[in-house]
Amino acid sequence: MSLPGVRHLFLFLGTLGTALALFGQAEPAPQQPQQPVDDGLNMRFANGIAAIVEQKVITVDDIRREIAPLIQQVQRESRNEREFNEKLQQLQDNIIQDLIDRVLIVKEFYKDEKRKVPASFIDNQISEIIATQFDGDRSKFLAYLRSRGISQKDYRKEVEEDMIYGFMRQQQRKSASTLSPVKIQTFYDENKDRFYQEDQVHLRLIQFTRGADDTDETLHTKATDVINQLKSGASFTDLARLYSQDSRRTKGGDWGWQRKSDLRKEFSDILFTLDKGQYSEAIIMPEGAFLLFVEERKHAGILPLDEVRDQIERMIQQQNAHQAQERWLEKLRRNGYVKHF
Repeated sequence: MSLPGVRHLFLFLGTLGTALALFGQAEPAPQQPQQPVDDGLNMRFANGIAAIVEQKVITVDDIRREIAPLIQQVQRESRNEREFNEKLQQLQDNIIQDLIDRVLIVKEFYKDEKRKVPASFIDNQISEIIATQFDGDRSKFLAYLRSRGISQKDYRKEVEEDMIYGFMRQQQRKSASTLSPVKIQTFYDENKDRFYQEDQVHLRLIQFTRGADDTDETLHTKATDVINQLKSGASFTDLARLYSQDSRRTKGGDWGWQRKSDLRKEFSDILFTLDKGQYSEAIIMPEGAFLLFVEERKHAGILPLDEVRDQIERMIQQQNAHQAQERWLEKLRRNGYVKHF
């Protein structure tokens, strides 16, 4: 998770104070009311039809149902209206292609006349959908079907095709899952820069929050008392549980692994001069006083193969699965009837 994502996890005021001190954070922008967005589909497909696949018509409503939950994300990721429109059209194209592929994949499944989805599987899936998406209220489910203008039989067919689509895609991914050690070694040798690791420390800290009557001197005195206990052999973790005034106190002041680039310079300049098992002198800040402790160190450099082998396997498998599925889909597209509008 990126640093902005991590910051959003700081739910308590004490933790937020520590996070602001360690990382720094600008004032959040005021929330703007959401405005309805024209997805442009009616203008693009004036007759309401985007494609015909075999006997299936892909309508504007089909596309809109898929695209509606994604529009706000596209807005957030776009710097201007032109970029938004470009991304929106690309998203529409991708959804249309996915809907086309879905029809072709279902057709491929039924080429083997012995294949069928057991009725009990479909019943169980619909029951799960009603329970999770409609709060177990069948009347809400039926109202949803009416709003779409489809029957229970039509919806049952959709669920069945969803299950077929997922099964067939999964089968293709499995076919690309076998890897040889040579492939893994070759990928590592050709992509070592991708496995560069920044300096990192497993950080523990003790925070003394500045009170209304606290001066730099009183904060320094509190920190010095703890430092004297550390010099006498006390555990930093135990002292953090006893003295720290942030919400990670119960965890012994454990802030996990931190990269140098994640932290404010006032902290990183000190923290990354320490070795494993060492602690800092008192760091006096407007927010309070801080003692930093290095639980573990990871020095900058290329990670060895043994540490990234599982990661490489996942990367190659995803790459192979994607390539295998594209070849498979291209074959289905060549052999099927598809008409774009």
